[in-house]
Amino acid sequence: MKILDGLLVSKSTKDELKIKVAQQVAEGKKSPHLAAVLIGNDGGSETYVAAKVKACNEIGFKSTLYRFDADISENKLLNLIEELNTDEDIDGILVQLPLPKHIEEQKVIDAIHPSKDVDGFHPENVGKMVQGLDSFVAATPHGIMLLLAHYKIDTKGKHAVVIGRSNIVGRPMSILLSQPGNPGNCTVTITHSQTVNLKEICLQADIIVAALGKPEFLKADMVKEGAIVIDVGTTRVPDASKKSGFALKGDVLFAEVAPKCSYISPVPGGVGPMTIAALMNNTFKACRQKL
Repeated sequence: MKILDGLLVSKSTKDELKIKVAQQVAEGKKSPHLAAVLIGNDGGSETYVAAKVKACNEIGFKSTLYRFDADISENKLLNLIEELNTDEDIDGILVQLPLPKHIEEQKVIDAIHPSKDVDGFHPENVGKMVQGLDSFVAATPHGIMLLLAHYKIDTKGKHAVVIGRSNIVGRPMSILLSQPGNPGNCTVTITHSQTVNLKEICLQADIIVAALGKPEFLKADMVKEGAIVIDVGTTRVPDASKKSGFALKGDVLFAEVAPKCSYISPVPGGVGPMTIAALMNNTFKACRQKL
């Protein structure tokens, strides 16, 4: 069993970007600039945005954080996005999800210009991704593909089972794994809450991507020997023994499942850091396209 170390691969990705940014600046060109919008005080969102801003600083990007109370009006948020769309210095726009219930998420996603949509959620980027065209790919699936590529895992002809059908992870992950290339060329089964015989389907899988948001859902009796397991889950579970008062749990019961795997990603330290590395990749790409 080998650990897919997202911290290690993320650092390698960021180190490469740091060199590229330094070369770009030395040529008299601008450094990439990410605008992040954080609404409310959700603990998970706070942590992720702080990590993204930190990554920008480490690589040499500029970053601007816009913070608002949870009662911000939808119009005010949309007006800000329009300002950022027209700001020539801003290369990427990130609006941290989830949003308060009175704000329509899809309306906000649609408002971000596709050329600055470094989260890869805009319908134009999703459509291009589906067709195999150059686009911004959603950061978490993009990060998983970078992780598989780093470890040179041969995915050709493998049966991949994706648990979860969200537009953020499940759906794009299933498309990327099925596309030509390596990683890719998989036969993909996408499963969800209404899937019948999920255990039996998982037992057929060479690769399992667990992205349903239920802590420790995937047990050892659902995984065959030698499988590759990617754990996308990040659920905060109360834990009095932790200083923070909570522990971060994945969708996989790691202690049980890991001994059966050829490769497995841990939580924390697996997909999470790769999501941030992929976002930085997308932001650099957005800047280069403009230049």
